[in-house]
Amino acid sequence: MKTTLDKATREELISRIGNLNENSQAQWGKMNVSQMLRHCVAWEELISGRQKFKQAFVGRLFGKMALRSVLKDEAPLRRNTPTSPEFKITTNDGNIKTEKEKWISLLQDHGKFTYEGIAHPFFGKMTLEQVGYMAYKHSDHHLRQFGC
Repeated sequence: MKTTLDKATREELISRIGNLNENSQAQWGKMNVSQMLRHCVAWEELISGRQKFKQAFVGRLFGKMALRSVLKDEAPLRRNTPTSPEFKITTNDGNIKTEKEKWISLLQDHGKFTYEGIAHPFFGKMTLEQVGYMAYKHSDHHLRQFGC
């Protein structure tokens, strides 16, 4: 399974991010390209430990089971997979170039990750290995969403 802890995988994602521009159109979902970029930056800030959120009650009940299900194989995330409220971007005021640069910088940091008990608001605490796999699946999902 691909992981962002692998340099070649990070480089592949960074190359795909480079293909995004202000004319990129979503093939599914409600976000425009600016919102998607800001969403991905926010998600990366969580898994890098720069942001912290409490785990939702429903996540405490089903989060671990859902994480195992998502990570059981290499299948990509399904279209229209639900988004945690903390990561919903509703404004359209992001700068595409700046957000791409932020996302790329955060992805490059995956090569320096150390495990400090990252806690996702739905999945809960994740191991470093789970973070790497999930980060790839999340990035791939949104890049596919915009045809990249």
